[in-house]
Amino acid sequence: MSDVKRYTLPYGSGELILETGRLAKQANGAVLAQWGGTFVLAATVMSDFTKNEDWDFIPLTVDYREKYYASGRIPGGFFKREGRPGISETLRARLIDRPIRPLFPERFQYETQIYVTILSMDQEHPPELPALIASSAALYISDIPFSTPIAACRVAHIGEEFVLNPTFQEIEQSDLDLMAAGTKDALCMVESGSKEVSEEIILKALEMAQEENRRIVEVQEQMRRECGKPKFEYPVIKIDDALYAEVEKLLMPQLPGIHATYDKQERKKAQEKLMREIQEALAASYAEREKEIKLYADKIYAKDLRRVILKDKVRADGRKWEDIRPISCEIDCLPCPHGAAIFTRGQTQVLATVTLGTPDDRQMVDDLMGVTERAFMMHYNFPPYSVGECRRPAGPGRREIGHGMLAERAIFPLIPENEKFPYTIRIVTEVLESNGSSSMASVCAGSLALMDAGVPITSPVAGIAMGLVKEGDEVAILNDIMGLEDHLGDMDFKVAGTSAGITALQMDMKTSGISFEVMKQAMSQAKSGREFILQEMAKVIAEPREDLKPHAPRIQILRIPIDKIGELIGPGGKVVKDIIEKTGCKIDIEDDGSVYIASTEKTSMEKAIEMITARTAEAEMDKTYMGKVVRITTFGAFVEILPGKDGLVHISEMDFGRVAKVEDVCQEGDTLLVKVIGIDPISGKIRLSRKAALKEKEMGTGPKTPPKRQQHTKSEYRWAPQPKDGDKE
Repeated sequence: MSDVKRYTLPYGSGELILETGRLAKQANGAVLAQWGGTFVLAATVMSDFTKNEDWDFIPLTVDYREKYYASGRIPGGFFKREGRPGISETLRARLIDRPIRPLFPERFQYETQIYVTILSMDQEHPPELPALIASSAALYISDIPFSTPIAACRVAHIGEEFVLNPTFQEIEQSDLDLMAAGTKDALCMVESGSKEVSEEIILKALEMAQEENRRIVEVQEQMRRECGKPKFEYPVIKIDDALYAEVEKLLMPQLPGIHATYDKQERKKAQEKLMREIQEALAASYAEREKEIKLYADKIYAKDLRRVILKDKVRADGRKWEDIRPISCEIDCLPCPHGAAIFTRGQTQVLATVTLGTPDDRQMVDDLMGVTERAFMMHYNFPPYSVGECRRPAGPGRREIGHGMLAERAIFPLIPENEKFPYTIRIVTEVLESNGSSSMASVCAGSLALMDAGVPITSPVAGIAMGLVKEGDEVAILNDIMGLEDHLGDMDFKVAGTSAGITALQMDMKTSGISFEVMKQAMSQAKSGREFILQEMAKVIAEPREDLKPHAPRIQILRIPIDKIGELIGPGGKVVKDIIEKTGCKIDIEDDGSVYIASTEKTSMEKAIEMITARTAEAEMDKTYMGKVVRITTFGAFVEILPGKDGLVHISEMDFGRVAKVEDVCQEGDTLLVKVIGIDPISGKIRLSRKAALKEKEMGTGPKTPPKRQQHTKSEYRWAPQPKDGDKE
């Protein structure tokens, strides 16, 4: 164990311990991160020094796996073992991948995997940031050609104070949950959710995060010096200067025409046509080098487009840096969903629908934190036709899950509390066209659809994506980037929020990082752009409809005593099933005594409320009831005054005069007007009086409607003549 190295540094309210040399020693690099009772193992491997030259992307895979044993739990289901990664695992894998991928060498072609396993989780210290730090450290001390370590930390804002690397409990109390990753010198990834906080708070949190990251990177540098392996000498792919010059000679005269073609599809066709012409022109001199020719052409095109943006201040579609593409909005566009909207911005178009459900429709999430329920869900779909492609549809991938969660995070702070709006809400966004910023268009469409559905959100929310082109000291910050600017630019910075503040933020860099001056300017431009988009949305609908759509379910909450839950459900659910069958309502009963009644018909809901109220009501002292005689005894009659609840009318309380036999006054099945004159505090037995109820009736303080006369019912009034045997009433 002499090779084991441990490095301890302050992290939040505790310590972060990075250890290497004890676990997973056959990996190229492995680091165990410990924060409190949370243990995370990151192991990284690279293929056996064989490359695949056909890949035009960095062949990096990040697998993040949460093990149920980490929190002392056994998985549910039949197989009792972990299956495919869930949504939270996918999102955390992306959180690690996004800042690390751009730091690999250009055109790196060796398959590499980072495998992260959560070994222990103490329900107090979140595992994702130690996982990112451990992943960076494992790569950095390995022989894999990764030479720029990164660190990550979290910032919360509770009251007026910032909390660095908060616990789960502190995150719950915060109006800001910001995660930032960075190198020693600059930020390279930000992920944030907040409750309409200001740009100033975000910038202050980012400054704190970067200071923390710098300190953690220094520890990784110490690890590298003390236990790092010699780096694999990755062969740099050299450019064929002669071929590059030939491609440039043929391509450059045609680029002004390409740059002036603003439509995405037209530009794509023009580029493909020009590429075929160049490849054919060079086929004789450079046989079987079509891929290399295309690679050089793409580099030349990107370089010249960036020059046009910086020097001429004209973007790929003719806009100026701060211009936003034309916006159009449409609501109430589908008859059956409970809310629908179409948001179009340039060549990006998103259809959003809202469905309202009952508490029974909540999503059950089973992870390391236990079983929880989600009453608000947002799902993002990106079909291939949205970008003019033909490919086999599949389930939601990492990108769709990530974009959907970003949009959900942006809208969630505006969703009303359950007490005010007791619905399960699902938003589905279908990207119909995409040319950049479809996730932010989904935020806008989702907000419009919620207002169309009549969901009382506190404010409309909009999103905008910002871009960056930087060459030396020249910087261009672009509003509302299109797909090409995202692909060829240096930054993808998404900001969503209301007129009051930011609700979600996500930033990814294509370079090693971004300075705070550029970040500050980008946030200022994003605020102006967001306000403009909100104004355009308000022209169609500025606030939620006053009522739900006619076909949307109406939900009302009743509160019943917890000890009445079993009585309402009945044996085998008999009672509640009977109410559902008779009313057609959907009824959900919660453990806290909340009863959710949903129906599209007002009369059905009123009937269900009446039946539930009657079934769960308690007898009240001195209150008069119209009850039904359910049993006759020699000493009195038992009268049911509420469903399943009866009391005794003693023979002495039957009438004002002496009653010889109970049957002289009533028979089983008769209705009697009775008053509660006593409730035993221990047994709960109820004493009733017909005599007291009649006196109250005579004085005009009882129920106004006289009881229905039954075949064998005696007079309810003491002055009425008593019939003799054989007489008819």
